[in-house]
Amino acid sequence: MRNIFLLIYKFHLLIFFLLIEGLCTYLLVQNNSYQRAGFFNSSNVMVGRIYNTIGGMNEFMNLKITNQHLAEENARLRQMVMDTSMISKSTNISVKDTNYMQEYRYIPAHVINNSINRRSNYLTLNKGYADGVKPEQGVITSTGVVGKVKYVSEHFCVVMSLLHKDTKVSARIKKNKYFGSLTWEGGAATEGILNDIAVHVPIAVGDTVCTSSYSPIYPEGITLGTIAHFGLKPGQNFYNITLHLSTTFGNVTYVYIVNNLLKNEQVNLETKIPQHD
Repeated sequence: MRNIFLLIYKFHLLIFFLLIEGLCTYLLVQNNSYQRAGFFNSSNVMVGRIYNTIGGMNEFMNLKITNQHLAEENARLRQMVMDTSMISKSTNISVKDTNYMQEYRYIPAHVINNSINRRSNYLTLNKGYADGVKPEQGVITSTGVVGKVKYVSEHFCVVMSLLHKDTKVSARIKKNKYFGSLTWEGGAATEGILNDIAVHVPIAVGDTVCTSSYSPIYPEGITLGTIAHFGLKPGQNFYNITLHLSTTFGNVTYVYIVNNLLKNEQVNLETKIPQHD
């Protein structure tokens, strides 16, 4: 307390000056409309800037929650669009009737571990059996394919990345529907190989390649990448095509796990096809 009194005594002239200055400012603002308007306008601008700064800080602190909400909302929107539905038309009745049966369900997930510099790369997601995740489900982002679920626990799952030596995705060239398969042969995390495209197929650098309808794992039309360069395989009738992958694996954060609700029906039916014919 003694130190406070000493401090006040030492700066009493400055404190007295500030009090008088404040009183004069108050009287000036109170008794003059022009100065009062200018003062409040200036104070509103200052307060607005302060609130804007605080709001920006709060938005930054809540960015993780905001992104999670956006991912969940995107998943709901994906389930509403026509591309996620199977159109079933009955031709046995005279009344035209079209029913839309949902074929795909999307589960938003957060990437909590990821590798891109190995021969066999994996990702770990924060969703598991408790969230409806099962092995062999596809994983995508808003930009393209990520991989497929390999192992699942109660609350987590491990995804075999598109950057894996055993990856093979049914693909097609978007502009002309010719199909092949996408593989990854190591090296750059930005490049993949499109196989089985015959030399008579018209292709060009920049053509978009996406998933085909032949796989029960991914919805048709999910982007895989664009043709970066191509040539002829020696002694063969197929192109050697390199794709620039659409997914940037170095910064994948939020993904969608694809649950094909009709997958088991398709797979069970296809297993009945005789393999020796």
